[in-house]
Amino acid sequence: MADHVLQIEKLSKSFEGSQVFNNISFAVDQGELSSIIGPNGAGKTTLFNLMTGYHVPDSGRVVFMGKDIAGRQPYDIVRLGIARAFQRTNIFPRMSVLENLVSTVITKNRGNLNVVTPSAKLKSAHERSYEILESVGLADVAHRQSGTLAHGNQKRLDIAVALALEPQLLLLDEPTAGMSPEERWQTVELVQQLWENLKITMLFIEHDMDIVFKISQKVRVLCYRTLLAEGTPEEISSNEQVIEAYLGEEV
Repeated sequence: MADHVLQIEKLSKSFEGSQVFNNISFAVDQGELSSIIGPNGAGKTTLFNLMTGYHVPDSGRVVFMGKDIAGRQPYDIVRLGIARAFQRTNIFPRMSVLENLVSTVITKNRGNLNVVTPSAKLKSAHERSYEILESVGLADVAHRQSGTLAHGNQKRLDIAVALALEPQLLLLDEPTAGMSPEERWQTVELVQQLWENLKITMLFIEHDMDIVFKISQKVRVLCYRTLLAEGTPEEISSNEQVIEAYLGEEV
């Protein structure tokens, strides 16, 4: 049996008396590439926020590598090994692409925001940053101002910044949102390549079912304030409850 990187145990969350989801449980295995789908308002991003410390659950546990992290501060959770690329890019637009990476690598290595660092460590941070930029296809724009990049490349940079934190679990919140069809499939290929090359666990939220069914090992469906179903893409695409509630008859 595979080791669980993440376990969601009987998790519930409400905002101002409105329940987002109730008593959901699932486990993410080591090395898994899986997705979370569901209609708008199903609580997908809220679930990510609970995993990363931006929200505190009403009840239940978020167990990462055997530790209950529910309610911990986001920076503590990052140090434990969870990184996240956001739906809206979380980069410094006035800094260069390389500077975004170097500042993240230095902060990760030092455990604080003091960027005054010895030259040897700065050189090492530059080398590591270039390695990451190579892996996401951005090395040739390393000295460009980040805010001038095309949307697809800004999303790549956001993923690169998350990778610079050296996560054991990488969360991707709609990694292809707002992209052209060409950019979307390029990003999908990037995600799959990173997963295969880096051997890390990835969990992503996505609305495009073609993408979900192409690369997910396992799909989880949030709907009706609960985890409606989970399984392989084949199992989910033929699940009558999922078809009725979310996917539609064409699937």
